[in-house]
Amino acid sequence: MSYEQMLEKVRYEGAYPTRERAEEAIRLVVAGLGRQLTGDERVELAAHLPFEAARLLSAQIPDTQPLTGWAFVEDLAARAEASLATTRWDTGAVFAAVAALAGPDLLTRILRQLPSGFALLFGRAELTPAA
Repeated sequence: MSYEQMLEKVRYEGAYPTRERAEEAIRLVVAGLGRQLTGDERVELAAHLPFEAARLLSAQIPDTQPLTGWAFVEDLAARAEASLATTRWDTGAVFAAVAALAGPDLLTRILRQLPSGFALLFGRAELTPAA
């Protein structure tokens, strides 16, 4: 998928009125994901993304304290000075494109690395072990 195709997918998923709005969402969310991922999954995801998105992901220094899914959305909302609802919407639209590019196997490995709450952001059920 080219960056233009990714941009159009995000624009469609997010029902954004302009390509510029979709690109803002991509920049915010992919950079945020770059601050959460480490190791082989980070490298492999970057290899699956279009160059422009891979550069955004790779340019970030991973946080020392990973965020839960909801804390991730809160962090992005604060950085973008946007509402939580808008930021949650942006995250879902961008993660739909990222999931399509990553494929199910890599996405499963990524979700194993991330704290709770990210599976829902990627449109997957979050299963927890029985107590």
